[in-house]
Amino acid sequence: MRTIRHRRRSIPALAALAAAAVAAPVLLTATPAAAHPREGRLAKELVEEVTARGAYRHLAKFQQIADANGGNRAAGSPGHAASAAYVHDTLKKAGYDVSYQDFDIYEAHTKTEKTTVLGDQPRELATAAFTFTKSTPAGGLTAPLALARVDETPGCTADDYPAGAFTGKIALVKRGACTFVEKQRAAAAAGALGVIVYNHSGTTPVRGGFSSPSDGIIPSAGITLADGEALAAAAAKGEVKVRLDLDQEHVKKTTRNVIAETKGGRADQVVTVGSHLDSVPEGPGINDNGSGSAGLLEVALKLADEGANKKGKGPANKVRFAWWSAEELGLLGSEHYVAQLSEKQKKDIALYLNFDMIASPNPVQFVYDGDDSDKTGAGAGPAGSAQIESLINGFLDRKGKPHEGSDFDGRSDYGPFIENGIPAGGTFTGAEGIKTPEQAKRYGGTAGAPYDPNYHGAGDTLKNLDLKAFDTNLDVIAYAVGTYAESLGSLGK
Repeated sequence: MRTIRHRRRSIPALAALAAAAVAAPVLLTATPAAAHPREGRLAKELVEEVTARGAYRHLAKFQQIADANGGNRAAGSPGHAASAAYVHDTLKKAGYDVSYQDFDIYEAHTKTEKTTVLGDQPRELATAAFTFTKSTPAGGLTAPLALARVDETPGCTADDYPAGAFTGKIALVKRGACTFVEKQRAAAAAGALGVIVYNHSGTTPVRGGFSSPSDGIIPSAGITLADGEALAAAAAKGEVKVRLDLDQEHVKKTTRNVIAETKGGRADQVVTVGSHLDSVPEGPGINDNGSGSAGLLEVALKLADEGANKKGKGPANKVRFAWWSAEELGLLGSEHYVAQLSEKQKKDIALYLNFDMIASPNPVQFVYDGDDSDKTGAGAGPAGSAQIESLINGFLDRKGKPHEGSDFDGRSDYGPFIENGIPAGGTFTGAEGIKTPEQAKRYGGTAGAPYDPNYHGAGDTLKNLDLKAFDTNLDVIAYAVGTYAESLGSLGK
C-alpha cells in the first residue's frame, strides 16, 4: 500500500490544510534519455505525489489574493499581478528558470448600455454592451431592426443577410456557432449600423466581446433569449424601431504571462503545459481558472521534487509551464506568446497540454477530441493530438473514470498552438453548458443545470468546487507531464 504521504485526503479535510507550506527549493538539471530505463516511472511517481491537498493551498492563496484586491484577479488588475508574483516566486524557489512576459491589453469601462424598443409605449430591454464595442453616437443609434437568418450558423455568413435588407438598420442575430467578431463583420458588410445578439438559452443577456478595440466595427450588444424572440416575432410582422445606446471607454494597461521551464532536458522536444491565471472582473475565478493554474503549479513543484530526490536528475525532455494572462479577453496571453516565437522555436515545441476549469461543481469529465472521433464542430487537431487524447483516455479508463470528448472550439488557450500546427490536448469539467440526464447518470450531479452555475460570476469561489473532479484532473496533469517529460515515444518522436 502507499505510504501516508501519498494517501488522498478526504475532501472535508482539505480546507484545514490551505495554509500548508510551499515545497522546498530544488534545482532541476539536465538528464540524458538513458537515465530513464523504465519508461513510465516518472508518470507513476508524479501521480502518487501530486495530491488535492497540495494543490488546494494554491487555490486558497488565489482566493486570498482576490479577497484582498476587489474580489477578482482580472488581467491588468492588482489581483492578477499578485497571482502572477505568487506563481513566479514559488517556482523560482523550486529551481525553475522563470520569467515574466509583459504585453499590452485594453480594459473596457461601460458607462451606458441600453436598448429601447420605440413606439407608443417605449420599453427598455436588459442589455449587455459587448466588450470593446464601438460606442453609438451621443443620444444613441435609432434604426429599424433587420432579422438575420436563423439556421445552424445564425448570422455567421453573408447569405444570412439578404442583400439590401440591412442597409441603415440594426441587425438582430441569434447567438451560436461562430464568434461574435464573425457575426459583427458579416452584419457590417451587409450595411448594418449596429448589431444586437440575443441569447440561445437562459434568462440573461448575451455577454459577448472582442479581443481589442480595433475589432469593434459597429456598436454591438447582447439581450436575452426571451426579448430576442419577441423582437424577432414582431419584426417578422412589420417594422420595429429600436434605439441602441452604448458608451464605452477603452483603457490601455499592461499585464504579464508567467513562463517557467526546467533547466535541463532536450530543448528541441519541449513539453509545454498551460493554464490561464486571470479571472473575469466579476469574480475571483477559483474554478475558472484558479483550478488549472493550481494544478499546474503543484505538478511543477512535484516534478522539481522528483529531480531533487533523484540526485539532480531531471526530465529527459524540457518541460515548460505557462500561466497565461488575458485569456478572458480573447486568449491574448497565449496568442502573444505564440506570435513572438520563431519558426524554429515553434518546431521545438513537441506538444501543448491545456487545463482550463477542472473543478466545476456539477462536473463532466471532458477530454479534448484530438482525432475528431465525435464528428462535432471543428476537425481533428494537428498530428499528434489524437495520440494525446488516447493517452489521457487510457489513463482515465484504467482509473475507472468515465469521460467523453470535447471539441476544439477555440475557447481556450490551445487555440494559438493548434493554429500553428502544434499537437494539443487536455481536459476540463465544463463551463456554462447544461448537464444532460445521460451525463447526470454517468457522473452524478444535477441534470438540467449548468456544469458551473457560477461561471464568470462572483460565486466562483473556493466554496463552489468539486474537489473529487479536481483530484482526478490533477492525476491527469501529473500523468501526462510525467509521461511526455520522460518520453515522446507515444507521439512517434
